[in-house]
Amino acid sequence: MERKVDSWKQAIIGIDSKIEDAIQTLDRASLKIVLVTTPLGVLLGTISDGDVRRGLLRGCQLTSSISEIINSNPISVSPMTPKDVVTKLMLHHEIFQIPIVDEKGGLVGLHIFDDILFRATLSNIFVIMAGGKGTRLLPKTQSIPKPMLEISGRPILEHIILRAREQGFKKIVLVVHYLSEVIEDYFGDGRFLGVEVEYLREKVPLGTAGGLSLFKENPHDSFVVTNGDVITDIRYREILEFHEQNKSMATMAVQRNEWQNPFGVVETKGFELIGYEEKPIVSSLINAGVYVLHPLTLSIIDKETKMNMPTLFEEIRNLGHKVLVYPMHERWTDIGRHDDLERAMNEFNGFEEKK
Repeated sequence: MERKVDSWKQAIIGIDSKIEDAIQTLDRASLKIVLVTTPLGVLLGTISDGDVRRGLLRGCQLTSSISEIINSNPISVSPMTPKDVVTKLMLHHEIFQIPIVDEKGGLVGLHIFDDILFRATLSNIFVIMAGGKGTRLLPKTQSIPKPMLEISGRPILEHIILRAREQGFKKIVLVVHYLSEVIEDYFGDGRFLGVEVEYLREKVPLGTAGGLSLFKENPHDSFVVTNGDVITDIRYREILEFHEQNKSMATMAVQRNEWQNPFGVVETKGFELIGYEEKPIVSSLINAGVYVLHPLTLSIIDKETKMNMPTLFEEIRNLGHKVLVYPMHERWTDIGRHDDLERAMNEFNGFEEKK
């Protein structure tokens, strides 16, 4: 994707901004970095996608100040720094954006490395669990599997595949069961979408992980798995990179969910009232239905035996392997009910086109 020379200016925000402003800027500019400046253009710091995720994991709220997540001492270079030196700095520090500042600290540009690398084709397999019946969406799923329900004129599965393709995934594996012929007749070998599609066919429902036992030959590299009813702006390539860089055995994308109790909550000690909170908000991290797994994890799943993904993760952790979470801030909807489908239709119009 060719960028305009001054596209970095879209990534600038002020120090008085909130975390939700930083997230909107990350999405709008698509540069994976936010540049924080004074009103006169002096660089105060940067915020990366990773900084946002770590802040959310610590419990920062979207309305919190960016001062809680800003990197106030970023690596920067002058306009005269040779590009080969910039490249070496990026590789050494494992960063892909470096601000350009003048002698007074004024921001004058941004070096971006991943414009070159982002489109490279990946050898990693991308798995979509598409065997569910979608009982809660009846009668819509009476004659069509849930992942084939349409949003903006395309099946959910097609949106997911197109987004994966745009991020370099070309080997797609669909785990199918309920009305599998509808899915296979539509996608075939995937050639019309520019990808290779293969199928793992469940004889009986095997849960959100059990179908992975059907691989005839296990993947050679870590692979991404997503539920076929999850529609999101997440960058699958980035969660894969996070997983590999941290040498994780299993990585789960998580989304922060907030729920407000409609009642006042009373705290007691015996019969004594010791506290009261009016309609408190409970915040927690929930499973977002997107994962990355090391091939060795497949040895834990018995052949053609039902297993859900949380159980697999617990087994991996019990064996002493590293299990990580990847906090999301992107739009996300699990399409399990009729109102979820309606919300996705309204919010994710053409979402696979967003890089």
